[in-house]
Amino acid sequence: MSLHYYKIYKPYGYLSQFISNQRGNHKKKYLGELHQFPDNIMAVGRLDETSEGLLFLTTDGKFSNRTNSRGVEKEYYAQVDGMITPSAVKLLETGIDISIHGKNYRTLPCKAKIIPIPLLPPTPQHIRDDRHGPTSWVSIVLTEGKFRQVRKMTAAVGFPTLRLARVRIGNEILGDMQPGDCLPINPD
Repeated sequence: MSLHYYKIYKPYGYLSQFISNQRGNHKKKYLGELHQFPDNIMAVGRLDETSEGLLFLTTDGKFSNRTNSRGVEKEYYAQVDGMITPSAVKLLETGIDISIHGKNYRTLPCKAKIIPIPLLPPTPQHIRDDRHGPTSWVSIVLTEGKFRQVRKMTAAVGFPTLRLARVRIGNEILGDMQPGDCLPINPD
């Protein structure tokens, strides 16, 4: 059996899976609608339905496990409500308490910095405009990936996330990919 490795720009509004057998999910959008993929393809990690950006796909379980293990950096660009402060960024970097499935969790130290507006493709997501207050952008680099972690982290420091895009996993970057684009990658 040959192994397959891809990177995809998961669009906003799609689930990080290919099909669902659950009732009520027939109106959801799945990655399998974007391209023809090999049998047994799986997403490496997840991006929630309201997030966008870089996602790996593979038929290699060992690659998936290796990528999801601690130590592989994942970089996110978050547009936040308000003008994020250097003190809030410092809190993000040192680790903060968030709730994961109802239990308190202390995030690992990470890299975070205020960034200018990034060059991301337009999104169908409705994001309020500056008439309702300013927004700003922050880059957050994690080596872990808990449920809705970036959103919970920015909210915990007083700057809720409005738009979230993963732009890098390890050395693989989103670059100039557009939502729905899928490219083969080298598993190394």
